[in-house]
Amino acid sequence: MTLFRNIVFVSALAGLVAGFAMTLMQYAGTVPLILQAETYETAQPVAHDHGATVDAGHHGEGVVASAHEHDAQAWTPADGFQRSAFTALANIATAIGFAILLVTASELAGGLSGWRQGIFWGLAGFAVFTLAPGLGLPPELPGMPVADLDHRQVWWVATAVATAAGLALLTFKRALPLAVLAVGIMVVPHLVGAPKPPSFETAVPETLAHDFVVMVSIVSLVFWVLLGGLAGYARSRFMRAA
Repeated sequence: MTLFRNIVFVSALAGLVAGFAMTLMQYAGTVPLILQAETYETAQPVAHDHGATVDAGHHGEGVVASAHEHDAQAWTPADGFQRSAFTALANIATAIGFAILLVTASELAGGLSGWRQGIFWGLAGFAVFTLAPGLGLPPELPGMPVADLDHRQVWWVATAVATAAGLALLTFKRALPLAVLAVGIMVVPHLVGAPKPPSFETAVPETLAHDFVVMVSIVSLVFWVLLGGLAGYARSRFMRAA
């Protein structure tokens, strides 16, 4: 019970700081691009759904990656304080969830000894939840065509699980056959291929979409490095003493 309580405390502390930092990075980097894309979306209104990754994750930002559907009647937060508050709360909740996964997984491997080791775990989280899924399902702006939501979710989860399993085998099992197996596991989802939309026509400029993918990836990378480093630092300070 003490270990569980410490994991939750360390995760909440790291997630709170990293989630707030991600919100600031999003408003400086990705939100202006989203608002710009929404002008193209409203210019040609069509019912659609688009994936968003807390990038952390994807929209992890992208980082968590989450997906949603909306149309003209769907409720959305009002611009200004309400939208900012909901964004910050969602980012912090997502960051705490990712921190719990990171700290729990690291405890199974012996625990984080400090912030440096935490950064390596954060980089692994970036690879699992942003880099690998993003190769097939890059972050999408409003107004961009997307494939079926259920199919995207299944492929995203399968890719994240396969990447995590492959990295674990490469890191903790130093054997050539297992290394080959690990690479094979990580490659399989990409050989199958991510689901594709029925059409690729969009009013969103290609340069804007490219800038958004780059910015989401940068925000997610900084988020995961910060989350891992904070988790490692907090774990070494509090859980070791406990």
